[in-house]
Amino acid sequence: MKTLLVSLALLFVVQAFAEENPKLAAVQAADKARVAAMQSPDRDKLSAIFSDELRYAHSNGIVDTKASFIDILTAGKTKYVGYDYEEQSFTFPAPGIALMSGRAHVRAVTATGEMDSVLSFLAVWREEGGQWRFLAWQSCKLPPATK
Repeated sequence: MKTLLVSLALLFVVQAFAEENPKLAAVQAADKARVAAMQSPDRDKLSAIFSDELRYAHSNGIVDTKASFIDILTAGKTKYVGYDYEEQSFTFPAPGIALMSGRAHVRAVTATGEMDSVLSFLAVWREEGGQWRFLAWQSCKLPPATK
């Protein structure tokens, strides 16, 4: 019951913030589309979502550009099979810029094996031609929770 009340309170706060900042809903929708496009890769959808200046720094230190990341995803070299946010917050530090930070439980399959990690991340969205485009990602793996 306590969890339900906390969830409802958080939902109310998020809704109130979205009404105060109409750009929040647009960035949240863009991020949902990004995650969906990464899980079911389509070159055209990814190209529309990713900024031409994308810098995607994976938790293992590898850095991709828009072209290299789209190639990896569409070739099936990396398959995102799970992507669940544990924490997610947005700030708007400058006109046309949104910072998204938090923690995400990400599951992926690559040529070197499976990854099942909780990541701390910072993502940058930029408004380009009236559309929010994914500009940058930086993440690091968090240690497993101790009991």
